[in-house]
Formats: sequence, structure tokens, C-alpha cells
Amino acid sequence: MKKLSARRRHPLAALVVLLFALAATGGLYAAFAPADEAKADTTSAQSLAIEEGKKLYATGCSSCHGTGGQGTSDGPSLVGVGAAAVDFQVGTGRMPAQSPGAQAPKKPQVYTQAQIDQLAAYIASLGPGPSIPTEEEYDPSGADTARGGELFRTNCAQCHNFTGEGGALTHGKYAPELDGVSDKHIYEAMLTGPQNMPAFPDSVLPEEEKREIIAYVNEVQGEDAESPGGFGLGGYGPVAEGMFAWAIVLTLLIGVAVWVAARTAKARKS
Repeated sequence: MKKLSARRRHPLAALVVLLFALAATGGLYAAFAPADEAKADTTSAQSLAIEEGKKLYATGCSSCHGTGGQGTSDGPSLVGVGAAAVDFQVGTGRMPAQSPGAQAPKKPQVYTQAQIDQLAAYIASLGPGPSIPTEEEYDPSGADTARGGELFRTNCAQCHNFTGEGGALTHGKYAPELDGVSDKHIYEAMLTGPQNMPAFPDSVLPEEEKREIIAYVNEVQGEDAESPGGFGLGGYGPVAEGMFAWAIVLTLLIGVAVWVAARTAKARKS
């Protein structure tokens, strides 16, 4: 006890206790405070994005979709469509719509990407829905292109044709051409099902299969894409191209054969 009391009365005892307390406080702060601050900063940034998105929505979207996204006779409800739907529709310029019609066409985007993110944050706050995919989710690097072709022909070719050239639907609607569409927007279209397209959530079409389809579309589209069979005939597929061969080419060949036979018979008579 006397030794302990002597140590307590040592001139450096107070300094040692102070240093120990500072070290303990710093360690606790380093362990807990940064995470809390980061979370607070993220929450603050998200709230600010939602607030700014709400202002953009009130100016450019509420006249058709309602003041709270509930929808009107001029536009569907946006509650629960998710941020991915906003990123696709606004990022491809389809929204805001220029005029009523059977389908909103692709056009130059009106908003910057930062504004699109703010609009998406506000719409996402109205109800749960698909979020904007990360680059890792939609990057087709290393994906199986052949498998993607099988998936595309099974799920997409009925409307977009075999090479993504697009095609007409009913009542003035159409499946758009896929040439020049970004990987992210193709992924978002499959995820959300814009306009006349059915949605393919991950429960129906997993991420890996979406990437394979994107890889196939990139392979058959673009400047380097070539048709191994010659003229592609619009990419309508083997049935349409086969019908063209039989109905047009074969008819021409028969006509040429008849003409040659007639000329030969006439020459013999002469």
C-alpha cells in the first residue's frame, strides 16, 4: 500500500494518467465515430438528393404523373417503379414526353446525370423498386455470348428481331432498335420492363443471364458486326429470310428459266 501511495504521489503520475485517458478516448473515437459520421453524411446527402429531385419532379413530371407520383389519366403511377426505371426513361430521353402518343421515342436527354440521380432518389423514396444497377452488375466482360444468343432468341427476338433491329407491334407501338443503347440501359430495360416490354427481374432472369444477353447484343450490333450469310434482310431471322428466298429469289429463277427456254425454242424454230 505504501508503494502504491508513493507511485500515486510521483510527479509523473498525473501525466501518465492523462496520456492513458487520451489514448483510450482516441481509440474509442476511431472505432465508433467515423462510421457514425459516414452514415450521417450519407443520410444527409440522400435527403438533399431527394429534396432536389422533388423540385425537379414538380417542374417537369407532376403535370402527367401527379403531385405525389400517384399517376393521372395522362401518366401512370410512379410509386414503386424504382430508381432504375427513372434512370432508363429519363436517361434515354423518353421522359419527359414531348407529346402524347402510342409510345415515347428515344431522344436526347433533357436532364444531366446528376439531375437524373436526384429524380431517381425522389421516386425511389415513394416506394420500393429496382435500384440503379452498378457497373459490376451490367458489365458483359467475360460473359458467354453464345448462351446470350440463345436467351435473346428465346425472350427478346419475337419483338426486337434476331439481331436487335427492332420491329413493329400493334396499335402504333414498336420494339426499338438496340444499336447504340448502353449496357446499363439494356440491363435497366430488362429489369424494369419499360412501356410494352415485360419485366425480367432477377428471379426470372438472373444477373449473369442479363449480362450474357448484353454481350450478344454487343456482338451482333455496332460497326464491326457482319452478317455471315450476306445481306441481313433487317435481322428478321431465318423464317423471314427463308421466305424471302423462296418467294422472291426462287420466283426470279423460275422466270429466268422460262425466259431462257422460250428463247431457245424460238431460236430452234427459226
